[in-house]
Amino acid sequence: MSKPAAALVVSRGQREVLETLSVSRTAPLREVQRARALLMAADGVANMQIASRVAVTPMTVRAWRARFEAQGLAKFGKVAPGRGRPSTIPQQVIDQIVDLTLNSKPAGETHWSTRTMADRVGVSKDTVQRVWSARGLRPHLVKTFKLSNDPRFEEKLIDVVGLYLNPPDQAVVLCMDEKSSVHALGRTQPSLPMVKGRAATMTHDYKRHGTTTLFAALGVLTGQVIGSCLPKHRHSEFLKFLEVIDAEVPNGLDVHLILDNYATHKHPNVQAWSSRHPRFHLHFTPTSSSWLNLVERWFRELTDKALRRGVFHSVPDLITAIQAYLDAHNDEPKPFVWTATAEDILAKVARGRVALQAATQN
Repeated sequence: MSKPAAALVVSRGQREVLETLSVSRTAPLREVQRARALLMAADGVANMQIASRVAVTPMTVRAWRARFEAQGLAKFGKVAPGRGRPSTIPQQVIDQIVDLTLNSKPAGETHWSTRTMADRVGVSKDTVQRVWSARGLRPHLVKTFKLSNDPRFEEKLIDVVGLYLNPPDQAVVLCMDEKSSVHALGRTQPSLPMVKGRAATMTHDYKRHGTTTLFAALGVLTGQVIGSCLPKHRHSEFLKFLEVIDAEVPNGLDVHLILDNYATHKHPNVQAWSSRHPRFHLHFTPTSSSWLNLVERWFRELTDKALRRGVFHSVPDLITAIQAYLDAHNDEPKPFVWTATAEDILAKVARGRVALQAATQN
């Protein structure tokens, strides 16, 4: 098996030119494909993956890389004599596909498909797909987002990210949250095991057997998780879990807890408990910013690996499964490494606010 190619060396000026070309609506399709391929090569993406993403062959990607290494951008828009098949897609058709994709919708529908666009423009669905792939357009996908309106957003962000990137000495940093209303779901019929040529199967319907709430605190440096299942997620249960944390963390270490803004975490009884335990320091993420709490990442793995395909006939069965996953994780814990600086996040949020404002004005 051959070793993957090293990341392509691209200067800042070259990257700016390639980034402009990669999102161009007027440049020839081949130039857009080539620009996107070279940018991915500069990011260390393997040639096979690049070829798949921009709808060309791996041989073409290797040729583009070699030509760039030899000539840079000097002859970027020129095709070597006798090389390549002339484009059969008129530029005006490409421009029409891109314009319709970005600025319109088919009648009565929320987004374009390759077939509806092909019928509209009068080309094949494969042609539409090639144009979309070259420009990174994926109308069938949508991602959710929300920009925080917390007036103390910057202050809270810097506080939390600072704990990740520069944790204090003689202290532990714990990301804590509740996974509430975890359902014990049983299936109406037995599941069938995976066999050659067929995936494992399970019924689409289920029986509810009750719920539990998992309180969990993820150690930022170690990756170990302190967890406890309790019936509810009121402030009284939160206080019980704080006692568990207090017992688990060795004496002499401060405890920095990263929490969301759920009212339970700010209850007067919780504040009174915190004042009686001065080694505990509570840090709150900005509103609508659950992505800042690393324990959410661990909750996702718990769901994917232990809960989504599980069959539980009672709440105790569910709690046993959660505890088994927790124990297995803590036997070989792996921390989630936070790399984004507060400055990078604030710059990205600022760009998001500009884009959101422009969208609301249109």
